[in-house]
Amino acid sequence: MVCGRIWIFMGFACVYIADFLVQAVVRGQPSLGERALAKNALVLLSGVPPLWSVVAANPAAFEAGIQLEMTKAQVAQFGKVQVCMRSEAQEKAAHAALLDAAWSVSPRVEDTALDTVVLDLEGLTGLFGADENIARELARRVAAIGLAARVVVAANIEVAIHAARGFPGITIIPAGEEQPRLSALPVSVLTTEIETLDILERWGVETLQALAMLPVLQLSERLGQEGVRLSELARGVRQRALVLAQAASSFAEEMELDDAVEELEPLSFLLGRLLDQLCTRLEARALAVRAVRVRFELQPSFEKDFQTLKEDLRAKPGVKPYEKVLTLPVPMRNAKTLLKLLRLQLQGDPPAAPIQKIYMTAEAAAPRVAQNGLFVPCGPDPEKLEVTIARLGKLVGEGNLGCAELLDSHRPESFRMARFAVSNEQNKRRGKREPKVKGHSDARATVMALRVVRPAQAVRVEMKDEQPARVYLRGMRGEVVAASGPWRGSGDWWQEDSWHQDEWDLEIEFGPVGAQHRCAPSRQNLNPPDAQQFPSSPQRGLYRIFYDVLRQEWFLRGEYD
Repeated sequence: MVCGRIWIFMGFACVYIADFLVQAVVRGQPSLGERALAKNALVLLSGVPPLWSVVAANPAAFEAGIQLEMTKAQVAQFGKVQVCMRSEAQEKAAHAALLDAAWSVSPRVEDTALDTVVLDLEGLTGLFGADENIARELARRVAAIGLAARVVVAANIEVAIHAARGFPGITIIPAGEEQPRLSALPVSVLTTEIETLDILERWGVETLQALAMLPVLQLSERLGQEGVRLSELARGVRQRALVLAQAASSFAEEMELDDAVEELEPLSFLLGRLLDQLCTRLEARALAVRAVRVRFELQPSFEKDFQTLKEDLRAKPGVKPYEKVLTLPVPMRNAKTLLKLLRLQLQGDPPAAPIQKIYMTAEAAAPRVAQNGLFVPCGPDPEKLEVTIARLGKLVGEGNLGCAELLDSHRPESFRMARFAVSNEQNKRRGKREPKVKGHSDARATVMALRVVRPAQAVRVEMKDEQPARVYLRGMRGEVVAASGPWRGSGDWWQEDSWHQDEWDLEIEFGPVGAQHRCAPSRQNLNPPDAQQFPSSPQRGLYRIFYDVLRQEWFLRGEYD
């Protein structure tokens, strides 16, 4: 179907990363990026030392005379050649990032090879427009993850794959024009088997056009079913279905350093790059970060690990791990905010040795969606609030900041500091109401609360008939009007901080002592006193006191509101 000058057909898009091994290393090592862009010779070595050999190189290295399977000594004879080691971890991360970029465009993706993915373009024209627009958007999103891609759109899967290996940039192959467009490509785009390529070379077959002109029957007699398959691929008539890949739920990045890093500033630069890569991948999948786990491989410390035995001296010290987990109250994907939080954690607990390798994984979650109310004041931004809490935690300690959470214990005032969250404010903004109390028409039931005094203040108590009759607190005298108790409790007798207390709830009426007037310990006066003048009429209040059996003393627990 033709609409103007634009071909509209239901097809597939192939994304191919040329020199994938080289691009994966350049993506993971920031120092190589500018050199690779400047077309300097870059060589990758692999193997067991000292038998290192060349497994990949960029075009500038091949132009300089570098060949595959050269030894490291042979490569050293070439001047101005950058030599790096192949990194399977960086290749895995780059391949995962390539899949994430593909899934950001289409939900139907095939994981064809380490350097190749295929997308189903059905239904995407309404979102992106013509096929040229889809191809450009694919190339842009792949470039955002640090890879340079070749993109081909065709109606046939195999045609798109082999054309992407032969044509640079963006290529659109309309339906019916597969064989003419493929005819100029070399036969090496169809297969990598050395034996088959040698046979075709002896026959003088160098292009797909020459291969397509060979009789299929005679080709099958000499090469078997492989010859039939190659003939169909060369003519662009081989059909197959798309094998869909399952989207991964883990996001990981890795960086191996040539020189160990000790200072926080250079380490922050490396962490920022990894966080940028992770956030870009998560944004492509419409996800956010819920937790970040960072693991460092530290350099062995020969000075600190002093060994006295000779066999221990000969043994090479193992690599020391160091881990940090950053758990976020709400999912976010702001790389700068995440870097600030990681920096604050590392400042409070820095690694004990220089860092050789960095592993970073992100736990993904759906991004936070907030709807502000029209008549509800806006709360603090969760990202800025988390940075502020982290800075305060660095000053006062992690265990001294947060939200008090009661423990499941009979010990009085047993609590712990939990992570601060703004869930109640979010529920109010979403229009959620508090649950109604059974038997009450109003949702807000009256609750009596105890305002606890910390630390507990010492008091003097006069007993009468085994009950408190009079209480003295900071020079004030109170007559006990009503008393309830005692409630006796004890526990942790097997530990050093065991407790044994008798608690009383008292209604106390405070009045003047002699000619001098004092004030009642109301809510404003439970803290260290700024004594006011006691009013002309006595004041009453409900208080809780307790007798510490182990210390043989009375204390004020708090006042009821």
